[in-house]
Amino acid sequence: MKKNSKTINRCQISGKKDLKTIISLGFLPPVNKMQKIGEKKEESIFFPLDLMYSKSSKLVQLSNIVDKKILFPKEYPYTSSTTKILRENFKELYNECKSLVNLKSNDLIIDIGSNDGNLLNNFKKKHKVLGITPENIGKIAIKKGINTLIKYFDKKTSKYVLKKFGRAKIITATNVFAHIENVRELMSNVLKILKSDGVFITESHYLMPLIKELQYDTIYHEHLRYYSLTSLKYLFEKYNLSIFHAKKIPTHGGSIRVYVTKKGKFKTLKSVKKILDEEKKFLIWKNFKKFRYNVVNSKLKLYKILNNIVEKKGTIYGIGAPSRSSTLINYLGLSNEILKSVCEIDGSYKIGRFMPGTDIPIIAEKKLYKDKPEYALLLSWHISKELISNLKRRGFKGKFIIPLPKPKVVGG
Repeated sequence: MKKNSKTINRCQISGKKDLKTIISLGFLPPVNKMQKIGEKKEESIFFPLDLMYSKSSKLVQLSNIVDKKILFPKEYPYTSSTTKILRENFKELYNECKSLVNLKSNDLIIDIGSNDGNLLNNFKKKHKVLGITPENIGKIAIKKGINTLIKYFDKKTSKYVLKKFGRAKIITATNVFAHIENVRELMSNVLKILKSDGVFITESHYLMPLIKELQYDTIYHEHLRYYSLTSLKYLFEKYNLSIFHAKKIPTHGGSIRVYVTKKGKFKTLKSVKKILDEEKKFLIWKNFKKFRYNVVNSKLKLYKILNNIVEKKGTIYGIGAPSRSSTLINYLGLSNEILKSVCEIDGSYKIGRFMPGTDIPIIAEKKLYKDKPEYALLLSWHISKELISNLKRRGFKGKFIIPLPKPKVVGG
């Protein structure tokens, strides 16, 4: 029988056996394995989810790698264009690229993990574009007129791109750079298709807000690595690359955007040193130990809130089913007896399925206003202000449970 995962005991960047466990979240299901409601129930697969720290590279990573075909199935349900903050982010990225890089109309822009073409949509009218994504959602991008390869970005694909399309002036990897298993092979494939004066841009979940704001729900099997700018600098220097600009951005509850090029090609901006200096004071073991304590404490406080509501026979619906919601729900061990359902916006691929590893159905948001539960658990809590405003405007009159970083009930 083929193994669906493997344990790693070395740092994914330095290769050293210097990993220490920050926290174990137990055994959790892949966030995108969602069974359809009404189908015969199948066995759920659960994998260990341990967060580790490498002293040599300052990288935070998982201890277990799950097969990419399980994590990113062809029917992958995520579409980035449905998220307003991501649409705005990619528009801003395009404008920033224009100010930092001398872009010409015949320059090729490649997006790795291009999804439905959300990012490349900003470049397509003025430049040549190419998306690379393994999921069928890439067909949506093709319908938008965005040239897209429905393939994994690997050695074979990079050779094909080089032969058919040539080298790229800009290669982007947003919310995917921490997902691809072999980071050394990934860098080799990127450099193969990047011009000598080209720019590689990554956006990844940023380690600092994860730790400071207790965002343990952003820990799941897709995210193999949790980068700080310090660990990214360590990685890129191995390939004679330098970071010339870095920026904290609000996507996914806190991410970092990094511009990388071959050494000497671009002047390093002050933004890089500023962030590196901030991290120097923070990347110490004491802060990771404190994070572990705070996660457990937060979990117990949220239990108390939910228990009080259930004892009084109150009804709770979840709002939003992003990947992070699966970690929160499964780490807490919630079931349909506690969380009746999770609401998603109309058009979501997730409606009509169960939350991973649970019997909690995902339903259309309009049911929230019809059923009128007393409480709404905000699973996309990092945008709680926006959610609360929208839900109230649409007619929800109940109270809101904000699960992190400090669980609380508001409104009503």
